Amino acid sequence: MLKKYALIIALGFTSALTYLSLVNLGKMPNIGVSFSDKIYHFIAYALMTLVWFNYTSTLKNLNKMKSIVLAVVISVVFGMIIEFLQGALTATREADFNDIIANNLGVLAAALFVWFMPVKDVKKY
Repeated sequence: MLKKYALIIALGFTSALTYLSLVNLGKMPNIGVSFSDKIYHFIAYALMTLVWFNYTSTLKNLNKMKSIVLAVVISVVFGMIIEFLQGALTATREADFNDIIANNLGVLAAALFVWFMPVKDVKKY
């Protein structure tokens, strides 16, 4: 059932992340470390990679490795575009190279998780 809605989930997550990345969120909850925003970036982009892998793994012509690579490319490119847009379009947000690093570390962690995760045979659409 989750695979049936994989594209809707991926697009919904990406849309929500776009919105949250470009609006003024005010003060984020303090989790007790000075780099808490980087943790939020790491988690958001790890989840993004997972939801896009969930979708790409349903495509008939993609094996596991190609599905991972496509999910990684989508997530990395999206993260770089969002950082550019934060600097270009918003007055309350700014582009930050350290955010890109945190994003990409989240993407890498998710890709490694998926790579080493046992594979179940799933009907492809």
